Amino acid sequence: MSDTVLFWFKRDLRVQDNPALALAAKRGQPLLPLYIVEPELWAQSDASARQWRFVSESLADLQIQLAGLGAPMLLRVGEAVGVLSNLRRIYGVTEIVSHEETGNAWSFKRDRTVAGWARGAGVRWTEVPQMGVQRRLASRDGWAAARDKVLRTPALPAPKGLNGIAADSDQLPDARALGLGFDPCPERQRGGRAEALSLLGGFLTVRGRDYRRAMSSPVEGETACSRLSPHLAFGTLSVREAAQAGRARKAETTNTRDGWAASMKSFESRLAWRDHFMQKLEDEPALESRCLHPDYEGLRPRVPDATRLEAWSAGETGLPFVDACMRYLIHTGWLNFRMRSMLVAVASYHLWLDWRATGPVLARRFTDYEPGIHWSQMQMQSGTTGMNTVRIYNPVKQGHDQDPTGAFTRRWVPELADVPDALLQEPWLWEGADRVLGGRYPAPIVDVKAAAAAARDRVWAVRRQPGFAETAAKVIDKHASRKDRAGRFVNDRVPRRKSGDGRQMSLDL
Repeated sequence: MSDTVLFWFKRDLRVQDNPALALAAKRGQPLLPLYIVEPELWAQSDASARQWRFVSESLADLQIQLAGLGAPMLLRVGEAVGVLSNLRRIYGVTEIVSHEETGNAWSFKRDRTVAGWARGAGVRWTEVPQMGVQRRLASRDGWAAARDKVLRTPALPAPKGLNGIAADSDQLPDARALGLGFDPCPERQRGGRAEALSLLGGFLTVRGRDYRRAMSSPVEGETACSRLSPHLAFGTLSVREAAQAGRARKAETTNTRDGWAASMKSFESRLAWRDHFMQKLEDEPALESRCLHPDYEGLRPRVPDATRLEAWSAGETGLPFVDACMRYLIHTGWLNFRMRSMLVAVASYHLWLDWRATGPVLARRFTDYEPGIHWSQMQMQSGTTGMNTVRIYNPVKQGHDQDPTGAFTRRWVPELADVPDALLQEPWLWEGADRVLGGRYPAPIVDVKAAAAAARDRVWAVRRQPGFAETAAKVIDKHASRKDRAGRFVNDRVPRRKSGDGRQMSLDL
């Protein structure tokens, strides 16, 4: 067999609206769809069993779809170059087609290794751009217009049929076989295209009406948010499909006053912000490991306070609403955007932990972990970009604002059952505190007000250093969004004071 096209599935686990797969199908040559389970990828500090289970469910669903198109998916467990080299020899592979992945530092290094092997082996590797992300972008000017143009073109149907090759496939390994630790996550979202479409349909017809108003609440957001983020992260649904469905729903409800049109406008905007943050990592892969503004290097200890890190990670800080949010995340694999931002801010400012220590913890907990969004947000919420507002959340106030009845906090921190409602977020002020704190529930690990004040002084001291503003201007020029006075993305460059990323977005959707 010769002149075989190998299609490499990565974070695009679908046959619908997959431009790279459509291109491979058009070649007209025998097609070998492949997914490589890479143990080294799953050994990275940002990987977890909950993510792998979501991916494996999505792969099982994808296998069925591909078999129906006449091209069963080949699954291989191993290192990418070794797998690809072996398949080239067996099947006469002359071209590899995949989408351009914006992944973590490990996958970036792997792709460079694969590219070098392909050149040496005489195999053409065709990478198709992702929707909304542009590789080798010279300037952010015009980025939004190019992104919107792609998302407004019709979504591609699944290929009508594929000229597939029968091949013996490895079995999908379980999490233990990949060395992933115990991670039950009992209310984790399930993977697969059918799950994505069900969520999208429910969001557009029932759940999404109050999206704009309810997204900030961990209680209401659980239902009102689309919950599509893991499906967008691993590609069981394309961002174009989601955007076009939201736009169509907005058009249907424009003349109504029931909240739908406003919510769909917000949904469409958040999809754009999602791509904006992913573009940052594409433009600067070091964003995962170095402060975007170099003057912030050394601000916090690189070796974190182990006691504080463990308390924060386990939901045992003694700050009730913080602990409730962390415990909820551990249990479900998801959290609404405002509470994600608060968890990072409390870790970074009140506990004074470096984002490179807390980032992997949250990455593993998020079923919807998307490197481009995650690391941009870790820096943004930690105040190390040099171009964002320093936002220090008050976790007590957030508890009152976002959980006014206390139901969420009481569910996830049942140790506080005896604390009266008025003092639930500050149990240390209760006259009976000594019966609870330090025993059933920890005393607060820091003084909230004092820790915030100290952090604010330290961060602003860096901002006042000579040369800080000049470096920040360069960061803004390269990475900031171009927006008009209404906050909408625009084509043309606007003055720097009108550019930026002043929103607290974790893009959980």
